[in-house]
Amino acid sequence: MSARAAIPFMRIQSPSLVELHAFLSVARTGSFRRAAQELCVTQAAVSRAVMRLEADMGQEVFLRSGSGVVLTGLGEELRRMTAEPVLALEAAVMHLRKQQHRLRLRLAVVTSLGNLWLMRRLEGFRQNHPEVEIEFRQYRHDEDFTREDVDLWIDVKRGVRQRWPRHIAARYLIGREVVAVCAPRFATQIRSATDLLHLPMLYHTSFPENWHVWAEQAHLDLTGRRLDSGFDLVINLVDAARAGMGVAIVQECMVREDLQTGRLVAPIGVRASTGRGYYLCGRKSQVAHPASDLFRKWLLDEALREESGDAKAVGMPRSAAA
Repeated sequence: MSARAAIPFMRIQSPSLVELHAFLSVARTGSFRRAAQELCVTQAAVSRAVMRLEADMGQEVFLRSGSGVVLTGLGEELRRMTAEPVLALEAAVMHLRKQQHRLRLRLAVVTSLGNLWLMRRLEGFRQNHPEVEIEFRQYRHDEDFTREDVDLWIDVKRGVRQRWPRHIAARYLIGREVVAVCAPRFATQIRSATDLLHLPMLYHTSFPENWHVWAEQAHLDLTGRRLDSGFDLVINLVDAARAGMGVAIVQECMVREDLQTGRLVAPIGVRASTGRGYYLCGRKSQVAHPASDLFRKWLLDEALREESGDAKAVGMPRSAAA
């Protein structure tokens, strides 16, 4: 008997994988919006997929309310019966793809975050996913996200009200909160935020307002005080603080290792949110791309784990954070 003859004919009556993925993601996150972010599609696309599934089942699988969604009895049973088979199917496909060829991921990463935060973590990703080959492409300050040589971008949100292009799905990664840091030798001179006014104030030339954002949270009056040396890259700003050139306002994620090792200190236990930070960006229309999916999940988990430990980095309770 041939292999083809051994496969019995079946009329397909089950929902499509698109519908099941949408349903399981909403069930897992409790939100159509978060499911859309997780799947890197629009919220409308997730909603339509779930509606098709409900029409096919003849019943609702979610109870919808202003506070979110919960599974109906049918939805709970469908989740229980389909979650593991769908995961098993994904795992089987990934296993077969690994046997066929290495997966390639092309990244464009904002320079300072790449050097100060991402690079020292990449070995962990490589050990977990040796089948993925990462290629770094040139980062462009004026990126319009239309390049065909990049699969994912990590870029900085340059304004609180900035909107990403309509064809891009952007997910917050890390870096909203800033702290004041300086070399350890200055620490004995600083007893309050006002003492910082006696030191040179270092700043990022693209975001000089970070000083005012932090000063407001620290109840520090900067009236009449001009900033001193400016730097166009965070990595140079951090190097200047390490060298003892003054006190700098920087994203906490960029200096966490420096704070832990004592190379830099945060003499005032105050952090403030800029409302911006770094975002992981990809095309909404991107076809199935296993390498992007693996990297996205790993990176978001890394960022979440890091941000959950923010309070420990500057030695203050999380409730004191901005």
